[in-house]
Amino acid sequence: MPLMPYWRLSGFYFCYFAALGSLIPYWGLYLKQLGFDAVAIGQLMAIPMATKIVAPYVWGWIADRLGHRMAVVRLGSLLTSIIFLGVFWLKGFWELGLTMALFSFFWNAVLPQFEAVTFNHLDTRVDRYARIRAWGSVGFIVTVLLLGMAVDRQGPAVVLPVLFGVYLSIWFSSLLIRDPDPQPHPEEQPPISTILRKPPVIAFFLVCFLLQAGHGTYYAFFSIFMEEVGYSKTQIGQFWAIGVVAEVVVFLFMHRLLQRFGARKVLIASLLLAALRWLLIGLFPQQLGLLLIAQILHAATFGTFHASAIHLVHHYFTGRHQGRGQALYSSLSFGAGGAIGSLCSGFLWNSAGPAVAFGVAAAVTVVAVFIAWYWVLDELDRRH
Repeated sequence: MPLMPYWRLSGFYFCYFAALGSLIPYWGLYLKQLGFDAVAIGQLMAIPMATKIVAPYVWGWIADRLGHRMAVVRLGSLLTSIIFLGVFWLKGFWELGLTMALFSFFWNAVLPQFEAVTFNHLDTRVDRYARIRAWGSVGFIVTVLLLGMAVDRQGPAVVLPVLFGVYLSIWFSSLLIRDPDPQPHPEEQPPISTILRKPPVIAFFLVCFLLQAGHGTYYAFFSIFMEEVGYSKTQIGQFWAIGVVAEVVVFLFMHRLLQRFGARKVLIASLLLAALRWLLIGLFPQQLGLLLIAQILHAATFGTFHASAIHLVHHYFTGRHQGRGQALYSSLSFGAGGAIGSLCSGFLWNSAGPAVAFGVAAAVTVVAVFIAWYWVLDELDRRH
């Protein structure tokens, strides 16, 4: 069995999620500083998610055809860094939106293909995925804490040079990782459409879409909401970090949870806890104890859900379909779900307020619970 490049894979995840630790918590604050209202912020925050609807599948198709996934990862991360430079000068809605669309189109090429690379390096050691992926959470924590203090002192514009540096580090770390040796699989596989027509797969992707639609309010407006309630930028960074620390802890034990309960049960439990989390944030933002509990529940809303979802994708899509399977998961959940959630939350935030916006997020997640309960399977039922 070939030696697995544990630290190189972990280093890439560290850098990639450090970028998310800069973008998600603080980009909305930067847009607010530029003078955009809630609707415009929701629309701009939806752009990176909207490009994720198309970009991962386009790049997944290219990678599946070429068989060189790391080449796609390197190209995507380099072009992301170059195009991102435009945000240093562009401040208007349309030019900023176009720049965000362009750099996120290439950025969204990166993670799905790298997930496939990681699983190929792991081979039969898939239980080690959560431990490697946990380093991404560490990268998020380090960035969100340090940048929160920097934003408090220097203002939200400090996000720009930090994010550019992190994007460059993603590209550099990608240079250290080779493509794994190709795994043997049948030259002729049935078309991917035969998998996509299976009811458990349809249900799985719908559940992922709904969960991320519920997250739209959180990603777009949580930092703004906490600032309006009266918390400092440093405290806001700490709130984000607490959630990801909980995520790291659960990643360390994830393989045991999956072995004991199976991916389907873990998925359903994650959805129930997600609905509870949105209610706590929306209804009790000034109750510090309840807010801390809500942030600890990030271990479920992202940690256990993502790990079990990746586990299911790995089983549903095999051979030459791996890249497109990972891409579809990213496109339909973080892409379509996140974009629609962000857009809708912007209108709800303006018209009905934070409590209603988070309440709708909880209701959408409850719908996903019923779909997962009745239709999602741990393994693909070959009879469908």
